[in-house]
Order: sequence, then C-alpha cells, then structure tokens
Amino acid sequence: MNISSIVVQTNPNYTEEVVEALKNADYCDYHFHDEKGRIIVTIEGSGVEEEIAKLVKIQEMAHIIAADMSFAYSEDELNEERDKLEIEGTAIPAWLNDENATKRDITYNGDLKDRF
Repeated sequence: MNISSIVVQTNPNYTEEVVEALKNADYCDYHFHDEKGRIIVTIEGSGVEEEIAKLVKIQEMAHIIAADMSFAYSEDELNEERDKLEIEGTAIPAWLNDENATKRDITYNGDLKDRF
C-alpha cells in the first residue's frame, strides 16, 4: 500500500469550489486548505501507477494551477529495506520501533567527508 500527500494550488477565488470537488472525489481524501488557495489531500494506491493515475485526475480538475506529490509512504519499500538490513547482518536499532523515541535517541557516527 502506498500513501502520498498532494499539495494542490488553486486561485484563492476558486478555493471553496475546488475543496468541494476534492471532498466529493472518490480517489483522494481532503485534509485542509488555507486562504492562499493551497489544499492538502492524500491518495492511496496499491502501487505507484495507481497513485500517478489519481494525481493526474486531480491535476485535470477545473481551476487547478498545480498538484504535486509532497511526501510518499510505501509499506512494501519499507519492508524491503528492513529485510535488506537483516540480511546484511545490520540490526535495526530498537529505538526505531519505539513510539516514544525522539531525535535525541539518534547516535551520530562520524563525518562522511573524512571517509573520502
């Protein structure tokens, strides 16, 4: 399952109209908007192709100036990377699975510029 956030830009004069169209669309979930015509929605898909198809539908809606993916999450890719770590013998730090972990739990292991 893939989930991506989309930042939609419309002319502020059409914000309410576009928001209603997005709320009624069966291919995205509306979250919020501002007075400048920026709207945030999310899309889900079984793969990138399905997400792109949904993004294109948003881009083709009336009064849309731009609609671009901002952040993406892919459960399959996350699991593949976790599997790679385990195969290579690198243990996944326990704090990565700790819901209470903070940035202070990250261990800094040196500067890359000294390695080249």
